[in-house]
Amino acid sequence: MPAIPLRRSRLTGALLLALALPLSAQSPEPEIPAEEAAAETAEADPGLDAAPEASVEPSAPVAATDPVLLDAEILPRASRSLLLDVVRTNAGFFAVGERGHVLVSEDGQAWTQAKVPTRATLTTIATADGVLWAAGHDGVIVHSTDGGQTWTRRRAAPWSYDLVDPSEGVPVMDLLFTDARNGFAIGAYSLMLVTSDGGVTWTPRSVLGGAADDAPAEPEPASDEVAEADDWTFSDDDLMLDAESDPHLNAMARAGSGALVIAGERGTFMRSRDGGETWESKRLPYEGSMFGVLTWEDDHILVFGLRGNVLESRDLGDTWTEVETGITTSLMGGHALPGGGAVLVGANGAILTRPDADTPFTATAYEMGTGETPLLSGVLPVDDAAYLVIGDKGADLYRPK
Repeated sequence: MPAIPLRRSRLTGALLLALALPLSAQSPEPEIPAEEAAAETAEADPGLDAAPEASVEPSAPVAATDPVLLDAEILPRASRSLLLDVVRTNAGFFAVGERGHVLVSEDGQAWTQAKVPTRATLTTIATADGVLWAAGHDGVIVHSTDGGQTWTRRRAAPWSYDLVDPSEGVPVMDLLFTDARNGFAIGAYSLMLVTSDGGVTWTPRSVLGGAADDAPAEPEPASDEVAEADDWTFSDDDLMLDAESDPHLNAMARAGSGALVIAGERGTFMRSRDGGETWESKRLPYEGSMFGVLTWEDDHILVFGLRGNVLESRDLGDTWTEVETGITTSLMGGHALPGGGAVLVGANGAILTRPDADTPFTATAYEMGTGETPLLSGVLPVDDAAYLVIGDKGADLYRPK
């Protein structure tokens, strides 16, 4: 059996955890030309300055049928398709997912599909000062300056076998904007992109300033005898998850103190106290991957992920407390409530809620009318009596009993 490249294998794993489509379905697309981006931006929002040049130069010919170049298809059952993230603005709820779907709803029940210039899977959506951004596979980033009525593609960096640049094809996993002009995009292989012009241009930034101060030691290389042995039995040492030199970055948030935090693959945790200019790499006490991070006042943060693991810190990650959840299924999405309250969602319809920071989580399960308990990837409060939940079966309302 031919060997699978480690880098491509890790990326596939990250995409599966993000409920995304296989990389083989993706194909190359260039960044839009700088002059076109400037013209579109000036028309959509005269307050945003035109960028002097494009974020990514075209690196290979692009087929006219490339899915990232094509507009998302308007489908009658899009609201029942795979959805991965959701936000709320004054215009309503916006959910994103597979095939470039962007769905809009005023009440979380009736949904319409927006026209979006990509069919790439969208994994994340963010908003600030009335502007919307969404991002996902092939490094695609789209945005809207008119409340989600029209969307423009601002970046794409697809991968193909003709290219050797390891950053090609890297998906964006999360977006964070501090205002309408300044934002971050993070993703696989420690991808970080920064914009200061409202998403017109994106500049790579390194977050790997050095090894974590408490990172585990590198494993000893295998002996020739072990390497050559035709034995598929793995020891406990073989199965240990070592720290990656370029971990996938899954979630980013801003604490009440203004500090920025990132949670990621294999116990990765990073923080910045200077607006993202420099980053300090730490290790979580749990060595598995974390998929989300919530923040409250001061330096109060909570991370959640694999096997129902939840960790909480009130000093921006200097010390951590393990939070009992009562479940072992992975948690994929969450929302912070006032006073340290939270709602978390995940596999098998899992929903965890707590009204404040001093109350334990209560676990329940969301069940569809068909009896299915879908994998949930996002949640938002609709009112005092209901939550909007999204996942691999689309969007629905959940009313706790």
